Amino acid sequence: MTDDSGQAKLHKSDEDWKRLLTPEQFKVTRLKATERPFSGEYNDCKTPGTYGCVCCGQALFSSKAKFDSGSGWPSFTAPVDENAVATETDRSLWMTRTEVLCARCSAHLGHVFEDGPAPSGQRFCMNSAALTLKPADAD
Repeated sequence: MTDDSGQAKLHKSDEDWKRLLTPEQFKVTRLKATERPFSGEYNDCKTPGTYGCVCCGQALFSSKAKFDSGSGWPSFTAPVDENAVATETDRSLWMTRTEVLCARCSAHLGHVFEDGPAPSGQRFCMNSAALTLKPADAD
């Protein structure tokens, strides 16, 4: 099965995801939990590279788009490719937000807000537990 961009979709059972992910990664990516602010390994990370989905490995964000938002979560101005992520309306917690998902495997990554810096004006506020970092020198 593919999405509108022609990208192959990845589907696994909860049992399969539980075997592949840590309990925290499973809660964040599959159950849409949020890690505590300032607790994630990538919040203060300055290592150059590409952040990918912890579930399927798809490239999501470049460290070049990362900035310190002060929010306590790794924040980016834009994904590496607009087709790398999908968004949905999230009405949980008595508010309306825009949820960000991996376009390939539908992992919950975090939320996007319209209060980021130029040029995009967006703040993709992600959970470290949903990401994996491939350092630039690892190529």
